[in-house]
Amino acid sequence: MTQQRRTFLAGTLAATSINTSTAAATRGSRIDSQSHLFSEDFLKLLEKRKTSPYVYRKGDDRYVVVGDWHRRLMPKHTDVAAKIADMDKAGIAMTALSINDPGPELFGQDSTAMAVMLNDFIAGTVRQHPTRFFGLATLPFHSADAMLKEFDRAIGKLGMKGILLYSNLDGKFPDEPAYRPLFAEAERRNVPILLHPGLPMTYSAVSEYQMAPMLGLMFDTTIALCRLILSGVLDKHPNLKLVCPHVGGALPYLIGRVDHQTMVLKRGAENIRMAPSEYLKRVYLDTVSPIPMAIRYGIDFVGVDRMLYSSDHPWVDPSLIAGHVESLNLSAGDQTKVFTANAKRLFNL
Repeated sequence: MTQQRRTFLAGTLAATSINTSTAAATRGSRIDSQSHLFSEDFLKLLEKRKTSPYVYRKGDDRYVVVGDWHRRLMPKHTDVAAKIADMDKAGIAMTALSINDPGPELFGQDSTAMAVMLNDFIAGTVRQHPTRFFGLATLPFHSADAMLKEFDRAIGKLGMKGILLYSNLDGKFPDEPAYRPLFAEAERRNVPILLHPGLPMTYSAVSEYQMAPMLGLMFDTTIALCRLILSGVLDKHPNLKLVCPHVGGALPYLIGRVDHQTMVLKRGAENIRMAPSEYLKRVYLDTVSPIPMAIRYGIDFVGVDRMLYSSDHPWVDPSLIAGHVESLNLSAGDQTKVFTANAKRLFNL
């Protein structure tokens, strides 16, 4: 064996040893910033409905229908014990718990009652497991008063740590004027907002080949986040804590084009004072991607202080995403930031 080969192998073994010890140091203290749970009472209520959103059974399976999109529920969607078991397997100490869509905004004048029901469910689960979960609230959006009243109840009375905001609210994007008071209140009270995809506005284009979860959800958050930037919401609220999961959808990869269109060609720059990429760098991203290089790119773009470990459980195995983060060979300090420290700071844990 040549000296060059020995040196290469020694370096490889040393890097592997560092990565293994770093991963071991984070296990048991990790915080998962995106994980979902369905309420059985909510699903039973949806089974009584015949129009969207509703639930139907086919054999042993249950399907949630929103618009024309039919999604099969997994058993773990309602199983708290299974979620905790998967957390333990992945070395997760605490998880940000939220509902999955459909959200309250799809129930018209009943949206306040739905929001109260769903937030009480999440808060109740947190109370049963206070060392393992913290809650993210959903809101009604049929009126600003209802939205802010439930915000105050969920954060103040129920102790929720953030807001789950869908990328479109029954076909309306969250940058529209009716929803602007939410961003002002969240900034004032230092409450993070997680921008989560809902039924894609582009569903007709992605319904074939089951592309809605592959592409449609990512495009929906991409469009919503870009609108929040170009509308001036992030300019007006510079201290707003906004999280865009799934490594920012597609926007981090397209932001150079957005910068050129706005700053060079002067298209769509009426409400912003800086290049869109500068606003995007204020946004927190999370690690939900089945390919490690996307997580690496996200860290390189927004910085390691704005990347959150998340799993999107039960759609994704938390150990899969944890392994991807470990494979990046981050320093011990940077890996601790991604797995634990950033979430503690963001959610005031």
